[in-house]
Amino acid sequence: MREAADTGTGAKAGEFSRIDYLKIAIFGFALSALWGSLHSVVLQVRLLDFVAESQKNTYLGLLTFTGLVVAMAVQPVAGAISDRSSFSWGRRRPYILLGTIAAIFFLSGIGFSSSFATILIFYCLLQASSNTAQASYQGFIPDLVPEGKRGIASGVKSLLEIVGGVALLYLLALFMDRYRVGEGDSWLWLALGILAIVLLGALLATVLTVKERPGTGGAKLPLLPTLYRSFKIDVRANRDFILFLVSRLLIFMAFTTLQTFALYFFMDVVGVADPATAVARFSIVAVAGMLVAVYPAGRLSDRVGRRPIVVTSGLLGALGISLIFLFQHSHMLIMLGGGLVGISFGAFLSTNWALATDLVAKGEEARYLGLTNLATAGGAALARLIGPVIDFFNVYGPGLGYQVMLLACFIYFVVGSLLVIKIKLR
Repeated sequence: MREAADTGTGAKAGEFSRIDYLKIAIFGFALSALWGSLHSVVLQVRLLDFVAESQKNTYLGLLTFTGLVVAMAVQPVAGAISDRSSFSWGRRRPYILLGTIAAIFFLSGIGFSSSFATILIFYCLLQASSNTAQASYQGFIPDLVPEGKRGIASGVKSLLEIVGGVALLYLLALFMDRYRVGEGDSWLWLALGILAIVLLGALLATVLTVKERPGTGGAKLPLLPTLYRSFKIDVRANRDFILFLVSRLLIFMAFTTLQTFALYFFMDVVGVADPATAVARFSIVAVAGMLVAVYPAGRLSDRVGRRPIVVTSGLLGALGISLIFLFQHSHMLIMLGGGLVGISFGAFLSTNWALATDLVAKGEEARYLGLTNLATAGGAALARLIGPVIDFFNVYGPGLGYQVMLLACFIYFVVGSLLVIKIKLR
């Protein structure tokens, strides 16, 4: 544990208070509200304005895959630049401010878009700006939290991110079920406006309440070498970090696949009349499961270690997918499966992030945590590539593509959880 020194939140390292955990995590709530809503209901409904019904999974996969590749490229670079910064008011908050203001501007482009090409451009710009902010925000825990309390801090961070992911979902789903291109446009703008307000509120709370020490910055390399080194990892020296990245990638592929194509699954397989609202209900059940698990799992990982909880959480996710696969026409059992997946992912999020903070290199925390986005955004991006596969198999049998999708999710959960066994923990 660090010696008692100013944490930058107003508390000494040995006196990190409950409110301090909230101060450094509130921005994650807003980011999750943004992407949870866009990726679950807003983009799915908006895309139907531009693409054919039979190709909706393909175009949704292409759109979100491209944007997430941008996120993978931006976040490590932004993290590396943040690490080397030396602003008088900290090395994290300036980039959070810049990235969030840009993100609010580009969010409006989702509403102004008149074609698939324009919505793709605005979506990529939104990914770039929000990930600039996120890269710096992720540096708060290793910068400010005593080592013995990082499991709790990761639990609080994950808790707020989970709540954020669903807090606006049901309301925005109701709006998007009422939206139709050319009529009811106000529902779309109301949804986007609420997301912008939440981002702005979290930005102000973070900038005004988190008091970083004046940035001393990391290694003072010139900018271009810094950018070059952003993605550099010594594979031999960081074998455990590589295994961590692959494991995280697979688990995020499983969860993101289910999240992304759930609306079309409810539309084509379950056959509900209000698919956006049905997805919101499914997500709320999943989030309830996450909330049950996320904080206790992070706290428990400080006592028993990260590995047992990460492995168990992945296998529980596979069980939830099995229920959805076996009972695709039972709304109640689909919801039960969603709850199990939620418990799984909640335990995984807090414990896996604590594991990440254990493995990062000293002095390069934001860069290494930015590199975890190769797994987070990379897994989310690769998950989208199953969109064309779903459309392909659906041609040969009603709902066959979604069965292939669920089988893939099952494999991702099992393999991703078992890889953690090979990580040698400190």
